Amino acid sequence: MKVQQTFLLILVSSLGTLALEDLGQKTLVFPEESNRAHVVLRPVRQQPLTSFTVCLRSYTDLSRGHSLFSYATRTSDNELLLYKPKPNQYNLYVGWSLVTFSVADNPVPKVLWEHICASWESATGIAELWLNGVSLPRKGMKRGYTIGPEASIVLGQEQDSFGGGFNTNQSFVGEVTEVFMWDRVLSAEDRSVVQVGGRLSDYLIDWQSLNYEIKGYVVVQPSQ
Repeated sequence: MKVQQTFLLILVSSLGTLALEDLGQKTLVFPEESNRAHVVLRPVRQQPLTSFTVCLRSYTDLSRGHSLFSYATRTSDNELLLYKPKPNQYNLYVGWSLVTFSVADNPVPKVLWEHICASWESATGIAELWLNGVSLPRKGMKRGYTIGPEASIVLGQEQDSFGGGFNTNQSFVGEVTEVFMWDRVLSAEDRSVVQVGGRLSDYLIDWQSLNYEIKGYVVVQPSQ
């Protein structure tokens, strides 16, 4: 029995912190720059995607580029990536193509919580991004494309290979909460529901029933 217990302890330690739980009213804190600390998210199902919406809240004082949501496949590390290259810009990648969304420059950007929703659909190629409920001008890319199904989904790092290839200078430092993903483009009404903390259905990633694994120095804290 002791041998079995020791084996299980070693196995859990090697895998990192694995959990499936409701993280409502909780936040993931990434306290420092790192090329290791990240959180792996496991969707409810793995499937090809011809549309998606990803929503999350982030809080950081970083002025350099950093990853917000990284979805890699074995053939494309930037299969789906939400990346913030500087305080007033957001890049959305699909299948290695990208579009950039910009907001008006602010000489002294305030450190505030940001609620971000990004979507894309294959039929039209239209990509959209909403920042704190405000829609930025729509862009287009990868019309007719299908996002691959076998995904490594990571918070806190930008993947340059499937599940790895991390760079400290692209790491996220700050707080992330309320991460959700759907295999459809949300309507304006649905986005409003999500922004105020309401519930929808048919999640691929559900913050309130989350299959996740912490690796490295990431801490779960109560939301402020």
